[in-house]
Amino acid sequence: MEKNGIGQPVRRREDVRLLTGRGRYTDDIDPPGCAHAVVLRSPHAHARILGIETRAAAALPGVIGILTGHDAAADGLGRLATLFDVPGRDAPLFDPGRDILQTERVRYVGDPVALVVAETRQGALDAAELVEVEYEPLPAVTDTAAAAAPGAPVIWEGRADNLCVLWDSGRAAEVDAACAAARRTVSVSLVNNRMVANPMEPRVAIGEWDAESGRYLLHGPSQGTHRLRDNLAKLALKVPPAGLRVVSPDVGGGFGARGKLMPENALVLWAARRLGRPVKWLAGRTETFQSDPHGRDQVTTAEMALDEGGKCLAVRIRTVASMGAYLMDMGPRVPTTGGARVMGTVYDCTAINNQVRCVFTNTVPTDAFRGAGRPETAYIMERLFDRAAEALGIGRDEIRRRNYIRQEAMPFRNAAGNLIDSGDFAGTQAMALRLADWDGFPVRRAASRAAGRLRGIGLGYFIEASGGLTSETVRLRITPSGRVELRVGTFSHGQGHETAFLQIVAERLGLDPDAMDFVQGDSDELPAGSGTGGSRSSQMGGVAVLRASNAVAEKARRIAAHLLEAAPGDVELAEGRFRVAGTDIGVDWPRVIAAAHDPARLPEGETPGLDELLTYTRDTECNFPNGCHVAEVEVDPETGQVTLARYAAVDDVGNVINPLLVHGQMHGGIMTGIGQALMEEARYDAESGQFLTSTFQDYALPRAGDACGFDLALNVVPTPTNDLGVKGAGEGGACGAPPAIVSAVCDALGVDHIDMPLTAEKVWRAMALSRTASRRAAE
Repeated sequence: MEKNGIGQPVRRREDVRLLTGRGRYTDDIDPPGCAHAVVLRSPHAHARILGIETRAAAALPGVIGILTGHDAAADGLGRLATLFDVPGRDAPLFDPGRDILQTERVRYVGDPVALVVAETRQGALDAAELVEVEYEPLPAVTDTAAAAAPGAPVIWEGRADNLCVLWDSGRAAEVDAACAAARRTVSVSLVNNRMVANPMEPRVAIGEWDAESGRYLLHGPSQGTHRLRDNLAKLALKVPPAGLRVVSPDVGGGFGARGKLMPENALVLWAARRLGRPVKWLAGRTETFQSDPHGRDQVTTAEMALDEGGKCLAVRIRTVASMGAYLMDMGPRVPTTGGARVMGTVYDCTAINNQVRCVFTNTVPTDAFRGAGRPETAYIMERLFDRAAEALGIGRDEIRRRNYIRQEAMPFRNAAGNLIDSGDFAGTQAMALRLADWDGFPVRRAASRAAGRLRGIGLGYFIEASGGLTSETVRLRITPSGRVELRVGTFSHGQGHETAFLQIVAERLGLDPDAMDFVQGDSDELPAGSGTGGSRSSQMGGVAVLRASNAVAEKARRIAAHLLEAAPGDVELAEGRFRVAGTDIGVDWPRVIAAAHDPARLPEGETPGLDELLTYTRDTECNFPNGCHVAEVEVDPETGQVTLARYAAVDDVGNVINPLLVHGQMHGGIMTGIGQALMEEARYDAESGQFLTSTFQDYALPRAGDACGFDLALNVVPTPTNDLGVKGAGEGGACGAPPAIVSAVCDALGVDHIDMPLTAEKVWRAMALSRTASRRAAE
């Protein structure tokens, strides 16, 4: 096995550069003559715009221009729109579109109204304070369930209500019949709380216009430059994709939020062309809260029907999902066709009817956030199985064993019609329970009780539909000097592609990664690319890299055979050297590379160079990583404070390219899940619609001290759907941690359910309510 190859725990090569301050982020870039922009945003959740007065602001020294939506309309800028249709049960999806600057009505706190451009950022901020906007406040609705209720304030004029689309998965009659015949039914009402992605790097956008070439240039953090280029060119700028180049340097985190089509990207490009100089916009942290897309925000009631042995017969799900004020790229797809790809998760039940009402609210628009609908789907199923175990008087581990899809049933077509190709769900749970010492829990619970604390344990199983877009492009080139250049259409914003992808090249070619250069994040470097999202990079970009490496190796082998005067079939590549099989006769890479670039030394019919441009397209939409997570908590009965005491997780991500990177992804996903379960919640004032949690003083992100040590393991079940046998690895913890932690807290308190986030106050109130109920029952 190559020491830097597949399966080896190679340390991330990019870390040295990033940790020593040599990273290059968008805010490090200042083109000559760059002006600075500030977005003036609405202070109202819902209001009519009666007028915008800019003269006093424009008169300030250093102000270059103040642009409004009227200017954008005059210049022919287009409206942003959702990129995915969702079939409606009763009517088509309603997408009102989104102006990049509002001129008639604002619909959430933070809605962009004007762009102020000045010589300095401070000058633009000062000028923005002098722009006078006359608003007529209108009734607002920020609560998801309330937005779907009759009589709620209607956000889009001309509509009867706030419904964007009612999506129905089907099988309603089958589910109704199963529920009617069931021995037992259980139900749960729950909330998937609204979250803010909050990457370390705030959003930045630098727009430039080259009049000579007639091209735009955008620098900004993204999760893939080509899709951003194509959609921005088509929808906002109304130019061919070739008219826009997008460059993303180092990016400090993505989580789904960096992959979206945002107004500010269009604004700086338009302003650069209109004003004749580069324009840069930088978000502050509060602006991040008010302008980056949010995630989750769903309210659900669900019911499960079971037979006398605890076998799940059917599931009925009814969800209201907030879209915010406008539809984002994937907004309506996330809670509907996206998350529903794993309906039923890892359980042998296909009789599922899932209805989702996507509604508009006077809030920041929602879109994909780490997991993009799959954490919500897993959470619903896991809470139902906990309730079922309690109702039937059997263990939470046992009821899951009785319902898992059996390995011998693979491949298994799930409720959404997707083919789950592989998995060992019962085996993965068994590994996780051993790792967590599930059987030893009663002793630890007794010790906590003796110390005056409540202790609980819980588990959560998830499955992902990872992959999404079904093609990816790479270019692999070996230069005359012998350096490998790898260009990829995926995008690493923390995942470690620079390390993992070069491990694949090293494994196949036997070359040293130190002699390789990794290139990403420039739409001019490759003709196409699908970017990173949905845990797709290893199974798409990785397989494309492998195939390009194979193609280079095969051509090099033919050249080596020509040099050795041997048949290509008799020549093998091993340990970085080409040799005639069964002999010591061979040539090394330098000679082959030199010959590859010398037409006189090439076999007949071979073109010079070792350079492969390849697009990999697969037949299946996704594959199915999965895992079992076990959480153990202690609760302070006086304060309600929850402490995570132990955490164990076993994930199946197929074959592993780099275990260090996979474990890092597991850690990151679990921390995201801890945040959702225990502390994170974007909140609005119910009356005014004001955003109450727009700073880190009000919005709690998990820190290292909020976690415990993680005991992690992998159950390697390779997928047969790709050359590497890999599955996605980036989002599992965000799916597994919330149900495991909520299950543990409910176990500690002896209650049925508490909605996330399980803050100390919420837990304390649940304990007080439980004590009151017990006292009344005793009376």
